[in-house]
Amino acid sequence: MSKLFRAVIMGPPGSGKGTISERIAHSFGLKHLSSGDFVRENISAKTEAGVLAMTYIKKGLLVPDHVMTRLLLPRLVEMTKYSWLLDGFPRTLAQAKALNSACDLDIAINLNIPLETLKERLRHRWIHPASGRVYNMCFNPPRVQGIDDITGEPLIQQEDDRPEALVARLRHYKDVAKPVIDFYKAKGILYTYSDTETDQIWPNICTLLSTRIPTIQSDARCASTP
Repeated sequence: MSKLFRAVIMGPPGSGKGTISERIAHSFGLKHLSSGDFVRENISAKTEAGVLAMTYIKKGLLVPDHVMTRLLLPRLVEMTKYSWLLDGFPRTLAQAKALNSACDLDIAINLNIPLETLKERLRHRWIHPASGRVYNMCFNPPRVQGIDDITGEPLIQQEDDRPEALVARLRHYKDVAKPVIDFYKAKGILYTYSDTETDQIWPNICTLLSTRIPTIQSDARCASTP
């Protein structure tokens, strides 16, 4: 890869960010950087920022912007030799501006999925709390129902994935994400994709990236593979 390539992917809960991110990383050799993984690593290592983040998480609160930037930006500075895709950050306009000050992005991918599709996906979503691994009982179930494939530990369904909390959660995402979307649109790097199926969105994203990362040209890269 002759030029380093940096991108972010955005989308509401249940939009398929994780699946798309894994496909991009596998097909184009990018580093998949998950903000959730960074938070868990810092909490496990008991870093100053990780301990601070945990105080908010224990209260059921979102980790605020100044803590998230302390967790994420130093890690990105370490990635100067790599092309990467950032998943889960930025979530707010303040985070987007902080990221913009730290590095130049090539593309911001925005997944715009219909509300009914999101509600159906999240209704069947279970997670492994320690790792953040996500399963869907309809299209990505664990090998043993209710059990994480790797650790054998039990899966849980998050309270905010339950139907009574879901609409409010998605409405909050939309309100917070709109300024971020507008920010990247104004910079001319926003690409939005809408559909009810990840397999329908993926070929379009793959085609876009194939034109921006010319070392990868094979059409096979855009197949609907895991």
